[in-house]
Amino acid sequence: MNLVHLLRAVTVEFDLLGAEFAARHGLHPTDVRALIHLLDAQRQSTLATPGWLGEQLRLNSAGTTALIDRLERLGLIRRGRDTADRRRVLLTVQDKAQELGWAFFGPVISEVTGVADKFSAGEVETVRRFLTAVLQSTRHAR
Repeated sequence: MNLVHLLRAVTVEFDLLGAEFAARHGLHPTDVRALIHLLDAQRQSTLATPGWLGEQLRLNSAGTTALIDRLERLGLIRRGRDTADRRRVLLTVQDKAQELGWAFFGPVISEVTGVADKFSAGEVETVRRFLTAVLQSTRHAR
């Protein structure tokens, strides 16, 4: 249970950081989660559509549209037509969102990578495998 409590504590700390970031920039916590999903999709070369984003956040179509409208109005994302399929709308994170994120979360990321640097490559790989398995198990639990 100690590992579960530690994971919960880390989750709470990251959640508090996300809430602070959201409040500082006039965002809702769901806006921050949306940006994280969109950034992850971009890193993984996943095409992010409104439907995909709604699935990730478990929002209905109206809620997803309102969220996208809000983020687009703030200049954080852009809607555009897919050049391969003009019927499909793709969502792209704008530089402004990435700059805001790095300005706020950059020091935290540096701290975490600094901690990881104190572990051997094998230890980091074990932690990575553990966290991946925990993430998969929580996704299966829903």
